[in-house]
Amino acid sequence: MKQSETLIPTLREVPADADIKSHQLLLRAGFIRQTASGVYSFLPLGKRVLRKVEEIVREEMDNAGASEMFMPALQPSELWMETGRWNTFGPELMRLRDRHDREFALGATHEEIITSLIRDEVKSYKKLPLKLYQIQTKFRDEKRPRFGLLRGREFIMKDAYSFHDSFESLDTAYQKMYQAYSNIFSRCGLNFRAVIADSGAMGGKDTHEFMVLSEVGEDTIAYSDTSDYAANIEMAPVVTNYTKSSEELKEMEKVATPNQKTMQDVADFLNHSLAKGLKTLMFKVDDKLVLVVTRGDHEVNDIKLKNLFEASIVELATEEETKTAIGAGFGSLGPVNVSEGIEVVADSAVQYVSNVSCGANADGYHYVNVNPDRDFQISQYADLRFIEEGDPSPDGNGTILFAKGIEVGHVFKLGKFYAEKMGAKYLDDQGKANTMIMGCYGIGVSRTLAAIVEQYHDENGITWPTKVAPFHVHLIAINSKKEEQKQLADEVYQTLKSAGIEVLYDDRKERAGVKFADSDLVGIPYRITVGKRADEGYVEFKHRTTGEQSELHQSELLESIKKLLEV
Repeated sequence: MKQSETLIPTLREVPADADIKSHQLLLRAGFIRQTASGVYSFLPLGKRVLRKVEEIVREEMDNAGASEMFMPALQPSELWMETGRWNTFGPELMRLRDRHDREFALGATHEEIITSLIRDEVKSYKKLPLKLYQIQTKFRDEKRPRFGLLRGREFIMKDAYSFHDSFESLDTAYQKMYQAYSNIFSRCGLNFRAVIADSGAMGGKDTHEFMVLSEVGEDTIAYSDTSDYAANIEMAPVVTNYTKSSEELKEMEKVATPNQKTMQDVADFLNHSLAKGLKTLMFKVDDKLVLVVTRGDHEVNDIKLKNLFEASIVELATEEETKTAIGAGFGSLGPVNVSEGIEVVADSAVQYVSNVSCGANADGYHYVNVNPDRDFQISQYADLRFIEEGDPSPDGNGTILFAKGIEVGHVFKLGKFYAEKMGAKYLDDQGKANTMIMGCYGIGVSRTLAAIVEQYHDENGITWPTKVAPFHVHLIAINSKKEEQKQLADEVYQTLKSAGIEVLYDDRKERAGVKFADSDLVGIPYRITVGKRADEGYVEFKHRTTGEQSELHQSELLESIKKLLEV
């Protein structure tokens, strides 16, 4: 490809609204352009990288026994109503009406579409197991699109679905997909971890997220410092063995704590550590009010709370709702003398505290010397807090450390969640109708592109891994007006193209400094510069990442590049 014949609009300045490196560099290097908030056009270079990632995905999906198909982005509301997700998915689901006032959604995901298709087309166990996938644009109405391709309202995704007649068959497919995902992200050159995850609005259980390690990641990974254990912080269980204090129990007393709102405020005011106080929060668990108690130095994990109650929706109650139910606002809540009809649950650590403080359910007052069982009752104790750095690793090996990660893939064992709701059944070998068992497997293709840039860049621009780079070689003629340079550059260009090597030929009438700066910004792995020794047949060869340079004769150039590319 000649650079004069394509669109690569590079920028010298960092765009003001680009906060992270991948967003900055993909804009500056001319890979993407924003059309609206969270909506991007992929320019020629961006599209080439997307295609490279998609090719890797297709190869590994095919190897895992999945067949590619393509489903509509426009989805009728009736299918979503069958699963109940029309009302529970949330405001991220983009909804619209056609001229006949029929409701549709722009596909945020395709479980309903694929399940309706398979229930109509597959009737016998002889057609199972079946694995299908697509690569398609998805739509989600993000409240706050940011970080470029990492959190957009329109994005490219690979989603795959498997259908089975047994959980053993699902387990086999899950492991194949898990391995395929590991292969995909390894081939993309990424430093990643597969972590235990929550299925969220997708339903089902037994899921893993594939996280690319990066400081700009919005997810926190809890991992062992000595084993391969890793989990999303929301899902990591706490296995700390708490011990009961041997101190003598004191008499509970109500004290004034004016204007003390936070746990730290109260701890400082009462002159004790955070661990010697109880934190109490009011949650709405589906349609039920639940008071949740943790130690003051711990944080409530709402995912664990949701799983404890097997709830669809868990959210903090408003201060107005809290005052109506308890008689006090935030900062003064506690488990003592709670109104009937409000269930009180607590994290396991609360069972072992002694002589602690807590809100008195009256604004500006707290109790001190509070003790469980004697002064308040808990309906059930459970692991309800977030794991912390330094906690024992759940697998029994080492202690927990934290890292930030960008989610690029997610695999789910959906089980019968969708098939039951939508009536997807098959006839077994006895002619009996059974509900199908499902798996679901997603990869953010455009997100993966951005994640690669987060891990592969330097102060001058992107440093693409060879397998996903838009081109293998960037060929630059320093001065195209000089006949000997133009002639040699043209010959090298034709030689490389004929050998199947992808080359971007910068034949523009630009200064050498501009060409070199653009080349570093775009980040193609190898650069060939035709300059002052063109009349002797010599070129300069440079490795973009290492900066290593050498002079090569035209006659040895092709074999050297083939060796590097393993072509």
